[in-house]
Amino acid sequence: MEFPFFHGKITRKTCEELMSKTRKNGSYLIRESESMEGALCLCVFFEGLVYTYRIFKEHQGYFRIQTTEGVPDRIFRTLKDLIYTFEKPDQGLIINLRYPVKKQKVSQRSQRQICYICSKKVFMVSCH
Repeated sequence: MEFPFFHGKITRKTCEELMSKTRKNGSYLIRESESMEGALCLCVFFEGLVYTYRIFKEHQGYFRIQTTEGVPDRIFRTLKDLIYTFEKPDQGLIINLRYPVKKQKVSQRSQRQICYICSKKVFMVSCH
């Protein structure tokens, strides 16, 4: 996925840690769901809490955001359309999307270090 705010397969806990660093209402990122295969999570920071909204990819390639019971489904042609819609106020989220939390890129130096470590058959499990 080409979006800078897509963090891939990170845990809910890691997501909450990233979001709490920003401390800005309306900060958001998208990650893969831990509990539902193929689903994405739109995570939004508001008043010290992270609100999570599941996004499902439909068979036709459209995206559907999870709504509460009794509320009509919202369907979007692209993920970009979904984000654009929820950047506007009063669209059904706790707050409109304001500040994308961008995934940090690994520096070239870090990549070289990791490659060197891998070539020496030493493997890092995780780093924070």
